[in-house]
Amino acid sequence: MKCPFCGHDNTRVIDSRPAEDNCSIRRRRLCDECGKRFTTYEKVETIPVIIIKKDNNRETYDRSKIEAGILRACHKRPVSASQITQLVDEVETELFNLEEKEVPSQVVGELVMNKLKRLEAVAYVRFASVYREFKDVNTFLEELKKVLE
Repeated sequence: MKCPFCGHDNTRVIDSRPAEDNCSIRRRRLCDECGKRFTTYEKVETIPVIIIKKDNNRETYDRSKIEAGILRACHKRPVSASQITQLVDEVETELFNLEEKEVPSQVVGELVMNKLKRLEAVAYVRFASVYREFKDVNTFLEELKKVLE
């Protein structure tokens, strides 16, 4: 590992422990040249997932897009930031557990809706109305009936 201070490439690990998220390793390193310490994080490399959009365009998976959609759906609802982060983590874990290189956006949307349905009913309906592109009030009411059952 190259030292960020002097650029020397001979550094050694002086301490390792799991990071706060338990998904990576935090390593304290010491540069043998300048004697300065710095921290690195080691994380398992995941297979890049490509999302197949409704129009058949393909784009790299972007966690922030899921997070933004959920944030919009939960706006002014009694859902904490930690609950949203946990929901996104769960969706991401299920997505990567599919072990597919290409995943249709419909699969991602359904994963999000299933999680939101259990978390907060109004947020679920908001997300579903955008995701499923409700064309009229009747389709909206049909979705509401599913939630009420």
